[in-house]
Amino acid sequence: MTIRPLICGTLTLLCLPLHSIGQDSQTQALIEASHNFETADSNRKIYFRHKLELSLDTGWLPNNIPFIFDPFMGQKWDRTPLDYTLVPVILSLRWHWGNIAAPSFIRGNTDLTFSGSYTVIPRGPEHLYAAYMFGVRRNFVQLNWRVVPYVEARGGVGYADAKGPYGVPWAQGQDLTFNFILSGGVRYNFNPRYSISTGIAYMHVSNAYLSQPKVTDYGMNVYGRTFGVNVGLGKLQ
Repeated sequence: MTIRPLICGTLTLLCLPLHSIGQDSQTQALIEASHNFETADSNRKIYFRHKLELSLDTGWLPNNIPFIFDPFMGQKWDRTPLDYTLVPVILSLRWHWGNIAAPSFIRGNTDLTFSGSYTVIPRGPEHLYAAYMFGVRRNFVQLNWRVVPYVEARGGVGYADAKGPYGVPWAQGQDLTFNFILSGGVRYNFNPRYSISTGIAYMHVSNAYLSQPKVTDYGMNVYGRTFGVNVGLGKLQ
């Protein structure tokens, strides 16, 4: 009678580790499967830390609106009667800051842009605008998606052939100006090296009231469509 409980207890002790080992193996298999699925994401060959890209963006911005931050500055939401059309051509070096990270719909990576731009002004008293800009773009990258949404902000300093000092009503107040561009759109990747993008951008140009009180600073505020081409540089993953 004393041997039977001993045998049962021994078998129980032997079975418990085996059951535990089975659970551990199952958990490990699930972890490995999840890791392999994530590693198989083709976008990790496109969006990765320290990747460099050369991009050329252009736009057709014919729609005039008030300065979008006027309500936050206590200003009247109104625009000048002078209409502009801007056609920016922006050459940029994009540096991908990190690898793909973050959960759910915010999953993606960030790239920094260093840009030189030349803007033709087919409608308006000025004729050209040249600037240097720095920007940040967030790419919302989902597993194996070729189409990737993005949002971007750029800003900088530039030169315009201002006509306000020559008495042209509502024109720019001085040659030295500042700018920023807010945009959003989608990028389509053909492969890790080549991609195109399209979206909508708002562009603001003004002299930050430096020309006042001599010449009023009215600024330019336009939005429209954009299109871009991106080329990966150097050796890719």
